Amino acid sequence: MGLENRKKLLEGLYTVENAKTMGKSVLLFNDLYRSGATMNAIAELLMTEGRTETVRVLTITRTRSTQ
Repeated sequence: MGLENRKKLLEGLYTVENAKTMGKSVLLFNDLYRSGATMNAIAELLMTEGRTETVRVLTITRTRSTQ
């Protein structure tokens, strides 16, 4: 699935209560980073509707290899 398709699927999927996030710094945890579409959509939502001061992201991924 391409990045543009993922972005379309994510539109309107998440909401935020700005009373809980307004003016705060938020640390967003992500267990898997592929295209970044989900993480970017949530970070943008936090910054716009959530009115957060900053959004930082931590991604931890473990990849299995059969080599």
